[in-house]
Amino acid sequence: MKKILAVGLAASLALAGVGAMAGCGVDKDDLKVGFIFLHDESSTYDKNFIDAAKAACEKLGLRDDQVIMKTNVDEDDNCYDTAADLADAGCDIVFADSFGHEQYLMKAAKEFSDVQFCHATGTQAHTAGLDNFHNAFASIYEGRYLAGVAAGMKLQEMKEANASTAMKIGYVGAFPYAEVVSGYTSFYLGARSVVSDVTMEVRYTNSWYDPNAELETANKLIDNGCTLISQHADSLGAPSACEQRKVPNVSYNGSTEAAGPTTYIISSRINWQPYFEYIIQSVLDGEKIATDWTGTIATGSVEVTAPSSKAAANTQAKLDEVMQKLKNGTLRVFDTSKFTVGGQTLTTYLADVDSDANFTGDTEAIHDGYFHESEYRSAPYFDLRIDGITEATN
Repeated sequence: MKKILAVGLAASLALAGVGAMAGCGVDKDDLKVGFIFLHDESSTYDKNFIDAAKAACEKLGLRDDQVIMKTNVDEDDNCYDTAADLADAGCDIVFADSFGHEQYLMKAAKEFSDVQFCHATGTQAHTAGLDNFHNAFASIYEGRYLAGVAAGMKLQEMKEANASTAMKIGYVGAFPYAEVVSGYTSFYLGARSVVSDVTMEVRYTNSWYDPNAELETANKLIDNGCTLISQHADSLGAPSACEQRKVPNVSYNGSTEAAGPTTYIISSRINWQPYFEYIIQSVLDGEKIATDWTGTIATGSVEVTAPSSKAAANTQAKLDEVMQKLKNGTLRVFDTSKFTVGGQTLTTYLADVDSDANFTGDTEAIHDGYFHESEYRSAPYFDLRIDGITEATN
């Protein structure tokens, strides 16, 4: 078992491993950056990255010919080939946005040691021992908790208007990975902080991007009595189903109000622009890139959109109150006094931080009364199934 000292999120960031050793920077006019995206802008997930990449490069004054973006790159050898092509094209930084890209990006990092390879949602950089391979994520569980608070307020409003309204949330999930479990659990806990008797049904599509499956899954949840829907899946399928069925929707990766003008409530997202600015500036300055970087509300990496006109009254005021508590540490999303597992309050749990094929727990994640998510590795590792939530696969 790995022994870990109790440290706050800020301290864990300071203690994060670092990548390539500091050295000579790169002249700004010579810098070239390559981006690899799993899908294109039709995916809410990839659009969020693409928009952030464009904004960061524009802010730092990079020319169009200094930025190469590759879309619809599958999670297979095509990713390695694309990464190698970008390195051969003179890119100083190559970034990939999907979990399944990681092993192929690592393969390229081993071959092109003078290029910095950065990867979102991955788990292996802190144990890989490669100076030029880096992972990044953000404490999005805090954003999802806030979105859950907004959902709870909407449910409460609906209940007051119609006493027969079921206090049941539906959640369209992609895969039963820790990233999805952490997200839906924090969302549920946010909702339950407002409506104590709310339950949630999660159904998996087993795909990150499948518009038809996501729409059908949302419809199944609505048929099962869910009166509000959220999701961790990358298309407009679930928001579209909500609009068709007139069921409130809380989205992810940015506003989907255009697809659900009468049902969209709020959205949480990771803003990747701060990370992109950080890695580009680090290479320009010849500074180290953190091996495992976690963005926060404070870094501008975790965002919640303004509530729509369909949200409950006073939602923004409540969110401001809760956000302040998250910032000052008086509220912890995974406070173990706020949930049970199998009817029991947990005081200990070995999380799979140093990932292996069997997801073996290796790091004590509970102390000081809460589960320390994304402090020992940027990518989520909360994979507990708490009471009040059920799971199913289509």
